[in-house]
Amino acid sequence: MRRREFIILAGAAAATWLPPTALCSEERVIKIVVLGDALASGYYLPVGRRFSDRLEFALKAKGQSVTVVDASWGNDTAARGLARSNRSIPEDTDAAILELGAVDMVFGVEPTITRTSLAAIIENLKARRIAVLLCGAAPHTNLDGEHKRAFAAMFSGLASEYDVLFYPVFDDAFVSDPSLKEIGDFKPNAAGTEAVVARILPKV
Repeated sequence: MRRREFIILAGAAAATWLPPTALCSEERVIKIVVLGDALASGYYLPVGRRFSDRLEFALKAKGQSVTVVDASWGNDTAARGLARSNRSIPEDTDAAILELGAVDMVFGVEPTITRTSLAAIIENLKARRIAVLLCGAAPHTNLDGEHKRAFAAMFSGLASEYDVLFYPVFDDAFVSDPSLKEIGDFKPNAAGTEAVVARILPKV
């Protein structure tokens, strides 16, 4: 066999036995941004125990190449989230988890005002081709029956109107269990955050 033919065959054989990672470019990392309020921010928890941290860990454990960025502020209403949404969710974002409205209920904001802000955020994200997972929240105890129904209908109505992924009650894993909440508060503790991640993970 001539030398040139031998080199070509040897090169082909070597390529056949290279591991898959050597034959393809590095897998792209999916970027998810969490735009939320006190339920998702976990600012009072140690770094590594917050919702975004635990969700990223859970997704990677499932083999996903992903980074989850926390862009949640504890006292954000939907209107405040709208005001900072462009700088909080940069152009390189692939998907956003939108968890706003719980603080609105605590402050007694009218559901129509909250809806207008959430709708504007969703429209902006869809226009930028960023996938959206909208999260609702359990009605706060300070609301009367009419406002509780209005908020519940608001979340589901937005998801239907804009055809986005929907997780109806972000805090359903801990809202009725004091052992999963911060003492005297409506926010999840570390165990409550783990419970949220376990339930929301299939939807994410």
